Amino acid sequence: MTRHGAGGGVRRPGARAAIVCALAAALLTGCAQSVDPIERMGRKAAQKVRRPDPPPAAGAPAPDVHRRWGLAAPLAPAPRPHRVLAARAPGTVPPVIDHVPTRDKVVFLTFDDGAERDPRFVDMVRELRLPISMFLADSAAATGYDHFGQLRRLGAQVENHSLTHPFLPGRGYVDQHAEICGQQTRLKSRFGAAPRLFRPPYGDYDADTLRAAGDCGIDAIVLWRASMQINDLRYADGDRLRPGDIILAHFRGPAELKGTTLTEMTSRMLRRVQEQGFTVARLEDYV
Repeated sequence: MTRHGAGGGVRRPGARAAIVCALAAALLTGCAQSVDPIERMGRKAAQKVRRPDPPPAAGAPAPDVHRRWGLAAPLAPAPRPHRVLAARAPGTVPPVIDHVPTRDKVVFLTFDDGAERDPRFVDMVRELRLPISMFLADSAAATGYDHFGQLRRLGAQVENHSLTHPFLPGRGYVDQHAEICGQQTRLKSRFGAAPRLFRPPYGDYDADTLRAAGDCGIDAIVLWRASMQINDLRYADGDRLRPGDIILAHFRGPAELKGTTLTEMTSRMLRRVQEQGFTVARLEDYV
C-alpha cells in the first residue's frame, strides 16, 4: 500500500528509514534491515574462512605430491627439450648410444621388457609427471599392452626390445630382421606408431643387428651407462652420474626384487638422481 502526501507525491512506508540506513551503511558498517540475513551471515563467515590455495598450474605436479613417493623435494623441471642427435641418413646404420651428448644436468629413465604391471607405478608416473621410455619385448608385454597404453597416454614413450628377447649376435641378418621388424609391426598395430629406438636384449649386438635395425626404421640403438638396483645405482664407469646418462631399469616386481616393489625401487633411484644434482628428461626429446 502507498500513501499520498500533501504535495500529491507517493510516499512508501519505511522510505525515510531506508535512506537513513543507507547513509549509515556508508559511514559505518551497514544496517541489518538493509541486508538479507543469509547474505549477511555469508559475509561474516567469509571473513573468518581462509581462501583456498589456487590449483596448481596445468602440467605441474600438485604441491607436496613428491612426498607421497618418498622424495624430499619435487623433481626439478627439465630444460627446454632440444635434439642433439642428427637424423640418420637413409641407407646408413643407426648409431649406438649409451648417453646423450649434452651439458644439461639431466638423465634419462628407460624401462625394459614388460613383465611387471604395477598399477601404482602408473599413479607415480602421473603424479610426478615422470618422463620414461619403455623398451617392450612382445614375449613379456603382450598380455599387458593395455597397462603400457595407460603409461603411454601419460607421456611415456614406447620403444622396441624385440619380439622374443633372444641373444641376437650370431643369429644372422634374417632372424634379427624378423625379431626387430616383427616387434615394430606389433607395436605400431597396438599403439598407432612404430618405435624409433631399439634396445637389443642384454645390450648385445653385431653388424647384422645394426643393419637389420636400420632396415626396420630404427634411428638409434640405445644402451646405458647406469642401471637401477634395488637400493642404489650401478655405474658402467666411475661412481656417479654424468650429464646425459641413460639409466637402465626393468619392469620387475617383488618376486624378483626381494620383496621390493617397482615403485619403491624407482623412488630410491629418483632420490639418487636428485642427490647428485640431476633431474629427469625425456630421451626422445634429445634423440
